[in-house]
Amino acid sequence: MTRKSHPNARRSWTADEDETLRLNWPRFPAFLIAYVLERPKAAVYRRAAALGLQKAEDFHTQPLAALWNGTQEPGSIASRIKPGATPANKGLRRPGWYAGRMRETQFKKGRPASESRNYVPIGTEKVDPKRKVLMRKVTDDPALFPVNRWRPVHVMVWEAANGPVPEGHIVVFRPGLKTLIAAEITADRLETVTLAENMRRNSYHNRFPPELKELVHLKARITRRVRRRIKEQEDEEQGQ
Repeated sequence: MTRKSHPNARRSWTADEDETLRLNWPRFPAFLIAYVLERPKAAVYRRAAALGLQKAEDFHTQPLAALWNGTQEPGSIASRIKPGATPANKGLRRPGWYAGRMRETQFKKGRPASESRNYVPIGTEKVDPKRKVLMRKVTDDPALFPVNRWRPVHVMVWEAANGPVPEGHIVVFRPGLKTLIAAEITADRLETVTLAENMRRNSYHNRFPPELKELVHLKARITRRVRRRIKEQEDEEQGQ
């Protein structure tokens, strides 16, 4: 089975595309530029290398750097397992079967979590790298998946002051008051918002800077120019 190539994988780079790449490569990730130019991400990397382009020194430390790690890439989103999907390994488990030394190294039933080499006690705090919030371990319950043994500190603070979070709402920091320091997470810094409101706050127009909006708007103009140039070339070839 051959892999289907991108429709524009063999298209030559135009002067407009090169200029767009030069202007945006220092500040924006390859997958966004590839989306605007309608090219494979690998082609964007290769062209940037051919032109000798470099990322800005603060590329990985700017406020939106967390969005540039690929988690928002359309290909990444499309490849994720969807809710309700059948697991690929459904029906393949064989109870009582162990490969190699698996039986020796597996956790034995009833073994306390404290015997794990990476065990941390209840009350330990850490920063969730994806959600960018402070988490606190609240239980060692072996019936819970490890990730469910931790809770966001800001949610716990809000619930201690106000009770359970209303259905359809989530707890968030008030604008400009977010912190990862436990002592600074107080109820007056927090509020509950509906899921719809949270989505609006994190929508395209609110999340992305003006430069990125302009980058996306360039897409239509670049597409028109490329198509016009291709048509001109086709007309020239037919006239010969």
